[in-house]
Amino acid sequence: MEVDIDIDGLTNCLVERETGRQYDTEYRLIAKTISKSEADALQRQGWLFDWSIPHRNGYEVYELMIKDDETIQGMIALKHFRDQYYTHVDIVESAPHNRGNTKKYKGVGAHLFAIACKLSWDVGNEGYVQFKAKTNLINHYKEILGAQNIDGQNMFIDAYNALKLIDTYFK
Repeated sequence: MEVDIDIDGLTNCLVERETGRQYDTEYRLIAKTISKSEADALQRQGWLFDWSIPHRNGYEVYELMIKDDETIQGMIALKHFRDQYYTHVDIVESAPHNRGNTKKYKGVGAHLFAIACKLSWDVGNEGYVQFKAKTNLINHYKEILGAQNIDGQNMFIDAYNALKLIDTYFK
């Protein structure tokens, strides 16, 4: 799947767009497989992707929330390839209320990538994260995330840039 998420800048938490107020975050693994009916319900709420597919394909799905608030701010699907020392990101999505010019919080996209880098580091993949970017976002991901091209639309975040993201979001 092609990654198509707006990275609106690096923040050290989520920032409420209207007020500038900063919020601490937490994330968690969705341990229960997301069923097709649950994925359909998410799509009716405005989520773009079928979130039942990553679980069926062996990916872990994590959700990002503001601390002490169960509202999901974004989700990411990833799989660790320990024998090849990288973590693959399949889907990254901001919640419907965090997209576009009227989004509620800034920083969701980069925060989700920081989670992928941290988890990659935690399993021994040295923070390396690989993903396929939409063509029009390749330069954007290079500038904001420090991602590099492998070939075509395939990109990766190396250990150095992973540590920058981890240090920004997980002090």
